[in-house]
Amino acid sequence: MSLNLHNYPDFPGRQHLLDGIDTAMQAADTSSTVAQIQNVLQRAIKDPRISLPPSVHSPVSDHYARRELYRSPRHGYSIIAMTWGPSQGTPLHDHDGLWCVEGIWRGDLDITPYQLVEREDQHFRFAQKPCLHGCRGSAGNLIPPDEYHTLRNIRSDDIAVSVHVYQRAMQRSHVFEPVEGKPQWYQRETHSLQLDS
Repeated sequence: MSLNLHNYPDFPGRQHLLDGIDTAMQAADTSSTVAQIQNVLQRAIKDPRISLPPSVHSPVSDHYARRELYRSPRHGYSIIAMTWGPSQGTPLHDHDGLWCVEGIWRGDLDITPYQLVEREDQHFRFAQKPCLHGCRGSAGNLIPPDEYHTLRNIRSDDIAVSVHVYQRAMQRSHVFEPVEGKPQWYQRETHSLQLDS
């Protein structure tokens, strides 16, 4: 279901969170901005003044949910809450060239980064890096070209919730599906990203 992009949910402490991100967006370079937003998210998750809208704790049965909490008219960044049902995850994908900061608000996620090694037209060869385990309060970032990864809720009996701050609204992503008979090779497909209500 589509979300009215101008009807962002209000929640306790929202302005405090936005003020921190707005300040970080004024940093001198991308690395500094991303590092500051990562710190903002880590503090926000532990801040009792900030509570996410109740809707983000409701999973969707057949896919992980994406709900936009805010899009900055001044700086362009977008804040997405993702709700991961038991064992839900993503295929290998990128962020369409956008940086992103991801913080885990509830539960546990496995994040597996991949390094692009070689490309032949629409076929890509990746090397899998060690899996990173994220629990509540942890945060990380992705700055292109290091943007290829998978995420998965490791719990089979509970949901996970993560909050993602994107450089701007991400409306598409490239998904990489394994090529049969060619280990480490993937074929790229472009997927449009939808928002859940």
